Amino acid sequence: MSNFALKDITPQEGPDHTERLLIVDDETRMRTSLRRLLNTPWREIYDCGTGYEAIGILKKRDISLVLLDINLPDLSGLDVLEWMTTNGHSAMVIMMSAADSIDYAISALRNGAVDFVRKFTELDDIRHKVENALHRKRLEHRHALMTARLEQSMVFIEALLANAPLGIAVFDGTSGDCVLANRACSAIISSPMDEVRTQNFREIDNWKDQGFVALAEVVLKDGVSRPAELLAITEDEQIATLDCSLSRFEVEGKLHLLLMASDISGKKKLEEENKKIESQMLHVQKLESLGVLAGGIAHDFNNILTAILGNADLALTRLPTASPATDNLRRIEDAAHRAADLARQMLAYSGKGRFVIQPLEVNRVIREMTQMLEVSISKKAKLSYQLGEDLPFVDVDNTQLRQVIMNLVINASEAIGHEPGCITITTGVRECTRTYLSETWIDDKLPEGEYVAIDITDTGCGMDNETVAKIFDPFFTTKFTGRGLGMAAVLGIIRGHRGAIKVSTVLGEGTTFTLLFPISRQVSVPEPAPFVEDDSWRGSGTVLLVDDERTILELGTDMLHALGFQVLTAADGCEAVEVYRNYQNDIVCVILDLTMPQLDGEQTFRELRQIEPQVRVVVSSGYNEQEVTQRFTDAGAVGFVQKPYTLSELTKSLRLIMEVAEEPAAIAV
Repeated sequence: MSNFALKDITPQEGPDHTERLLIVDDETRMRTSLRRLLNTPWREIYDCGTGYEAIGILKKRDISLVLLDINLPDLSGLDVLEWMTTNGHSAMVIMMSAADSIDYAISALRNGAVDFVRKFTELDDIRHKVENALHRKRLEHRHALMTARLEQSMVFIEALLANAPLGIAVFDGTSGDCVLANRACSAIISSPMDEVRTQNFREIDNWKDQGFVALAEVVLKDGVSRPAELLAITEDEQIATLDCSLSRFEVEGKLHLLLMASDISGKKKLEEENKKIESQMLHVQKLESLGVLAGGIAHDFNNILTAILGNADLALTRLPTASPATDNLRRIEDAAHRAADLARQMLAYSGKGRFVIQPLEVNRVIREMTQMLEVSISKKAKLSYQLGEDLPFVDVDNTQLRQVIMNLVINASEAIGHEPGCITITTGVRECTRTYLSETWIDDKLPEGEYVAIDITDTGCGMDNETVAKIFDPFFTTKFTGRGLGMAAVLGIIRGHRGAIKVSTVLGEGTTFTLLFPISRQVSVPEPAPFVEDDSWRGSGTVLLVDDERTILELGTDMLHALGFQVLTAADGCEAVEVYRNYQNDIVCVILDLTMPQLDGEQTFRELRQIEPQVRVVVSSGYNEQEVTQRFTDAGAVGFVQKPYTLSELTKSLRLIMEVAEEPAAIAV
């Protein structure tokens, strides 16, 4: 009896969950003593006296530890232990026996018991063994929880890495071998995952070439994270720009290199496109500003030239052919015409030059220019042609197209210099995408589709990027002398035709200028009605001459008198309306300057039509004829005379307007 006396014992600190104990013994007193001995607030203790009862409890309850007597009335403790092992029960078993037999202990331990204890021993020993077993059980439970949590964390981390938009790779800091890489890393460089994971960062040639390996070594040495950009060559030979971050971390005392990378190729491309658009906008603004300036200067210059050329022309008609002054007047005319050419270039640059638009076949224009081009280039340059067949028509000004081709061919010849070289003119129809059109010199947002293309290619010296950026600037020239308006005028003419120009050049190898023109809607070219010159033509009636330049009014009055007209003059639009209102029955035609203060030519014309809907008007301007006539579409009898003009040119315009039919269309001369 004394063997069962309870002693004052303090149990170990409790677990983090409820422990369930099962005492199996056929002696009630033994079960009661053990229950009292092992009872704690965090334990549930069950007891029974037979093996079958024990199995029944084990089936229903999650038992942590079983104190199992080896000798039971129905089953032996070893039978119960065997059942537990067979059914995968996780409870720990401490086998008890009244006999002090080493064979019992060995048999119990072999069958899965964690310990063996004699029933009639100090209770402290029994409690000690139970607490030790339960402590072990707690450790196993906690280890299982930690393992499960770790596995969950690993699944989470692996899913995070696998689905991360950033490319992530980890390299062993000592060996340099890749120990981890995610799908994004594989996708960025378009390489299979197996290949990525077999890489050694110290052996990647691309990293070596860009100093990335050296940067990685510095990061491994000092532990300071560093950003960098890396150009990666993908499996399909594309170049991807990567925004990278290199950092160092330790695992169990071993250094590792962490690479995080994102593909910013699209972002870089967008930045370049935005920079290009910004540059083009600045260039367009500069062109527009200088164009307004050039157009204004050319307009005033044309007014002066009109007075010079017109007076010289009138003087020639009034002098005898044998007069000594005739040669001087001819020289004045030649100088005025050269000055007028300069004014036309300035107007072409501003986009307001005189365009006589008609459907043309570019091959025909080029063939007609062949002899002129041959004599205009260096003897060292060979000119060849690759002209496409059956090209559609384009709506262009014949003279302006010739000027563009001539300028580019002469420039090509000068680029070839004194060495032998070749200039090739190629024509054809080109399908232009929006991307292709955006690469032209100034992207005017032209529509996609087919364009007639003219390529002028030379094998000359080519240009560097700095020169290319300036070639269309007004007054820029690479020649020792020159005005530098040629290429600026080319750009103005092309844009004035709603076309585009593209420059491809390699320094030391040559240059290609590509001209693109929209295809005309017309499939055939109507033959123009013949105009028969008649120096004897004279008019009658009164002409109202409107111009804000006094010299033009004086010259125009002389010319009109010479043609048999009476003349009324007005210095601005308001005065013109008033004069016409007072003398409309006498006035047979109005010669109207387009650019004037107060009321301009277009506004004045509208006012005149309010007075007389059938008023005949000849518009006088140095600006784009197409632009002028478009303003007066469906306006009735409207003619055009280009400043500066001579007596014969004014005669032609007046004759056409005076001979117009009852339902005339717009006239342009």
